[in-house]
Parts: sequence; C-alpha cells; structure tokens
Amino acid sequence: MSIHDQFDATFKALASPIRRQILDDLKDQPLTTGALCGHFADIDRCTVMQHLKVLEEAGLVIAERRGRTRWNHLNAVPIQDIHDRWIGPHAAAASARLARFKQAVEAQ
Repeated sequence: MSIHDQFDATFKALASPIRRQILDDLKDQPLTTGALCGHFADIDRCTVMQHLKVLEEAGLVIAERRGRTRWNHLNAVPIQDIHDRWIGPHAAAASARLARFKQAVEAQ
C-alpha cells in the first residue's frame, strides 16, 4: 500500500464519529470487542465489528486473539503520520506568520 493509499484509508476511518469514539475508548488501554460493544447501546455487535474492520484496514487498530477473546489495541502511528505530514508543517507555517505579524506590529 502506498503512503497515499495509507493516508486515504486513515482519513476514511477517521471520517466516522463512531470510529473516532472507538479510538478514544482505546486511547488509555486495549479493550475487548465485547467491552467496546457495551459502549454503543444503540448499535449491534455486527456494526461495531464492521467499524473495527475499517479501523484495522487503516492500521489504527491491532486485534489480538487470546483464546476466544479479541483484544483491540490502538495504533496511533497512522495519526502521527498525518500530523507529521500536514498538521505540524501547517501549524509551524501559521505560527511563523503570526510571529512576523507580531514583530511588525510591535515595530510600529
């Protein structure tokens, strides 16, 4: 998978509020699929599993089987890759412009 395909998969996965909530739920610790399903009373287990599949395909979730239990782990590397590629450089450029503007105003 090319880096552009990876970015597309990550953005697609992040487009859903349910998938973002799953990632938030996994932020502090791995959770079983059953525990994740318990966080979404209004959707069934099959739907949660479909969302987990999209997250896995994007590399945002790593599933580990322990017997009959599936543990879901957050992999934040694809999010960090997006930050490094877009957010960091754009924020740095905006900060630099604001610093120049501040200097120009203070010089007057």
